[in-house]
Amino acid sequence: MTAFDSALGWLTARPIAHRGLHDGNVAVPENSLPAALAAIAAGYAIECDVQLSADGTPFIFHDHTLARLTGRDADFRALDDAAIGELRLAGTEAHIPTVADFLAAIAGQVPVVMELKGIGPDEDEDYFARLHPILAGYSGDLALMSFDPWLIDQMLAARPGRPIGLTATGAEPADFAAHRRVYQRGCDFSSYDIHHLPNPFTEWVRGNGAPLISWTVRTQAQIRHSQAHCDQMTFEGIAPQQ
Repeated sequence: MTAFDSALGWLTARPIAHRGLHDGNVAVPENSLPAALAAIAAGYAIECDVQLSADGTPFIFHDHTLARLTGRDADFRALDDAAIGELRLAGTEAHIPTVADFLAAIAGQVPVVMELKGIGPDEDEDYFARLHPILAGYSGDLALMSFDPWLIDQMLAARPGRPIGLTATGAEPADFAAHRRVYQRGCDFSSYDIHHLPNPFTEWVRGNGAPLISWTVRTQAQIRHSQAHCDQMTFEGIAPQQ
């Protein structure tokens, strides 16, 4: 494990349940309150995703479209808060939680790693401004990350007092160079695709004393690979030892 700043030790102290501890959307849907509560009961940290509604409210949801998890053929961003509130996840009674409700349920019991999902810099000029006040009122351990450089720029500009990470994938030299340019803007950690580890970028991150998390670990072989090359794993569909 990298000897990174002890202030970030909580970020890698326990495995991170991908979209909460769900069961593949059978009875416990991903990114739901039941999935969060299951992760808390098992002692895992929680990874989750954020999308904005048509009203600009931050919700916990991964996809840009609603069909896979709700059966409704619409873009997430096209629905207002009332319409989203009527939807249920994967045929269960679980609803799509707002970020505020999700964090209230977790209440600092385990760390949260929150990935921001936006549309584009022109459409989402105030994305982080919508989320920041909610995070400011949360006292638990929480880290922020995104694939999108423009969202990372918004987070860095706001200085939210939370670790900020680059979520990344890619196995080519051009990918590593691009990731490094974004990371050097001020990131604190990276979360990288398990299929592309190790690589020059991730070795550089760890060599500079920063935490590296893998995503998404689903097999025993991937657990071993992550343990060899990362400081913690984001897992799904498997029970890693803590």
